[in-house]
Amino acid sequence: MQVPLTIGIAAFFAAVFDAGVCRFGKVLRTIYFMPFAVPAVVASVMWSFLLLPHIGPFSRLFDAIGLHNTNFFSSKLIVPTIVVMVIWEWTGYNMTILFTSLRAVPRSVTEAALLDGASLWTIIWRVKIPMVRPAIVMLCFVNAVGALQLFTEPQILAAFQPQSVSFGFTPSLYVYNTAIGSAQYNLGAAAAVVLGLLIGAVSIGSMALRKRGGEFA
Repeated sequence: MQVPLTIGIAAFFAAVFDAGVCRFGKVLRTIYFMPFAVPAVVASVMWSFLLLPHIGPFSRLFDAIGLHNTNFFSSKLIVPTIVVMVIWEWTGYNMTILFTSLRAVPRSVTEAALLDGASLWTIIWRVKIPMVRPAIVMLCFVNAVGALQLFTEPQILAAFQPQSVSFGFTPSLYVYNTAIGSAQYNLGAAAAVVLGLLIGAVSIGSMALRKRGGEFA
């Protein structure tokens, strides 16, 4: 869920900033990138208190619109809650990469499209976005590896409602709970090796796909 949503939102903002239709673009790009500089522990604790039932501002907002007693840490909402947190943390990074790639598209391509009568959004989605496909592919694999390594957010949210975060909620959490929580060090080490091999396979697949696409020799 997190990978396509993050990249989709990042692509939208990158396209808006590249098109120059947004005032104060430099300031907004800096603001959007700032969450990526916040340590995951700090971000998780901050979001935990923002989402506290009956106390946090988001809970009060949901009460105001008629959605009473919303518990963002419940078993039904824990996954969307973590997805929102990770999107907040990573969208700025992805947007910066895509924005830089869009700015690298030759100006002559844009001018030719304008002469052919293409609209602004047609140029963005039909001309520029396809030309930065290698960057999008790279970000898909980077975000996928990040999702496999997800640990801090569910570990901290488990302190608020432990039953919502299962023993093996994420691969990294399973390795930690097996080795540290259950003292099954051999099984935890084996799981860590499997996770490392899986991440290595994803990375090698990314390199092979990008090489096949002619991104580099």
